Amino acid sequence: MCKAIDNPKFGNDTFAKLYHAASVYYNYTGDVSCFDLADDSDPHDLGGWQWQACTEMIMPTSGNTKESIFPVSTYSYEGRAQYCQDYYKVQPRPTWITTEFGGHISSAKRIEHDGYNGGGVLKNISKSIIAIVEPKGAHHVDLRFSTSKDPKWLRDVRKREINIMKDWISEYHHNLADSDAQY
Repeated sequence: MCKAIDNPKFGNDTFAKLYHAASVYYNYTGDVSCFDLADDSDPHDLGGWQWQACTEMIMPTSGNTKESIFPVSTYSYEGRAQYCQDYYKVQPRPTWITTEFGGHISSAKRIEHDGYNGGGVLKNISKSIIAIVEPKGAHHVDLRFSTSKDPKWLRDVRKREINIMKDWISEYHHNLADSDAQY
């Protein structure tokens, strides 16, 4: 993925770099011009996550467009249970993870041993591909729905991310204007 981002043929075009980084996972053949993330064919065999979300890690999340970039979503245990039954012929076990591993980790002050940490980007890749590492955070908590109960550090992280994305968009429009001026 880093090779795709760092490829000099994309110059300063951040969106081209992001497209080619995503292509590592979604277009490894190079035959696709547009990603259809709603496609359920799952050529990368990522269905294991949905299985685990049905059997071991029940995560009730809802959200709305006033507090998030995501579409409106209302959690329903009954709806989730029906999905799990329809697709996997299993019923969710909402208390499995606490039964198996316990639910009291009051001694844990900073959960830095996120299972995804090893594959994460923990240092800036370039001037515009910036790693925001928050010791109080958890795996992609910043991408989840916002709520009025979000701590200040999380709101601050999201503001930084929005400013970074604004910079990308500004750079894109600047580069686009420069390329139009050349013709």
